[in-house]
Amino acid sequence: MPQGQPLVVPQDGLTTRQRRNRPLVVVHTGAMKGKSTAAFGLALRGWAQGWDIGVFQFVKSAKWKVGEENAFRALGRVHDETGEGGPVEWHKMGEGWSWSRKQGSDDDHAAAAAEGWLEIKRRLETERHDVYVLDEFTYPMKWGWVDVDDVVKTLVERPGHQHVIITGRDADLRLIEAADLVMETGKIKHPMDAGQKGQRGIEW
Repeated sequence: MPQGQPLVVPQDGLTTRQRRNRPLVVVHTGAMKGKSTAAFGLALRGWAQGWDIGVFQFVKSAKWKVGEENAFRALGRVHDETGEGGPVEWHKMGEGWSWSRKQGSDDDHAAAAAEGWLEIKRRLETERHDVYVLDEFTYPMKWGWVDVDDVVKTLVERPGHQHVIITGRDADLRLIEAADLVMETGKIKHPMDAGQKGQRGIEW
């Protein structure tokens, strides 16, 4: 892609503008850290465009606080108070999905993940958000909590202009095939190799 130009222009009947603005399914997978970080970077760009952001964390514990969560919640308040950027919703499975009748972190994780995916399907159908970050969503698919074929069909057939970003290791090949952009993180070097644990501001 020299200077941001595509190497091939498909004969799909779309104008350059239509093709450029086509909504994307993005998958960040691989063994190395940085998958969620990259996804939240894309969401941050979307927020600056005034897009509605929906974040759904499928594995994170309710007790695990990440810097991105605090930052995006603050950006949501900025939007509410000033109109700058876009609205933000942040949902974390470990603390109980906010739309679920059952609250708390003791719910069965498989059932909670399935409920979370059903809610996301409802939101995609009604075009609730402009950007969806489904953080660590590859794991519920890998563990059989969520049907991969249903996910792929829903994403391919979603209406409107909705970008969906999925993170996590071991992305299913069916998801990779359906995605528009796939990034795989691979380790060359890591501080843990030298016995260094994760640190504030880098890992969380």
